[in-house]
Amino acid sequence: MATKKRLEAELSEAFIKLQRELIGRGPQETRTYIVEDMVIARFKGVLTVEEKHLVEHDNGRKLVKQMRQILREMYGEKFEDVVEKLANCHVLTSHSDISTRSGERIEVFVLDRNLEKELTQ
Repeated sequence: MATKKRLEAELSEAFIKLQRELIGRGPQETRTYIVEDMVIARFKGVLTVEEKHLVEHDNGRKLVKQMRQILREMYGEKFEDVVEKLANCHVLTSHSDISTRSGERIEVFVLDRNLEKELTQ
């Protein structure tokens, strides 16, 4: 039986790899948490150098958020596939947001069952 910590680490590694493939670079740090029927991933340091310059202005912040939302819509299923494959669960819904102030992004995946209950600590 898989441990919670090991699966969280495997998910983090897979998310980093996927982002490198899709965007050309990964976050500076990734932490993934399994909480009941959710997988929550926190990505730190996701903004590119160009995005960091853009977010210093109102229009730039809006542009970065809009661009990241479009990218998430394009690649969202790939992130869900990672969760489904590694966690052996079905993703019912997923949600994402990015903070242009902190340079962090959060991904939340709602699963079809309480995965945390099935894993050993």
